[in-house]
Amino acid sequence: MSTRTEKIREILREVAAEYILREASPQSLITVTRTSVTEDGKRGTIFISVLPDSAETAALDFTNRHRRDLAHFFKTRVKGVYPPHMEFVIDKGEKMRQRLDELS
Repeated sequence: MSTRTEKIREILREVAAEYILREASPQSLITVTRTSVTEDGKRGTIFISVLPDSAETAALDFTNRHRRDLAHFFKTRVKGVYPPHMEFVIDKGEKMRQRLDELS
C-alpha cells in the first residue's frame, strides 16, 4: 500500500469519527474502528462498532444515509483530496475480538 493511500485511509478514519461524533444521536455509541481505501483512492470502507448491539441496524442505516453529508464534511476538512465513495459496514473482526475477551 502506498503512503498516499495510507494517508487517505487515516484521514478518512479521523474525519468519519469526527462527523459521527457531531451528528449521531446519543442513543448508541458508534465508533470508527478502521478504514480501508482502494489503491486508486476512489472507494473507501469505514468499519464501525456499535454499542448496544441492538442498535447496530439503526446505526448502519444512519451512517449509510449520511454518506453524502460526510463527503461534503470531508471536503471542508481536507484540501486537495477528493473524498472516496464511502460505505459503512459493521466491523465483524472487532466483534470477534470482544467475544474472545469475554471467553478468556
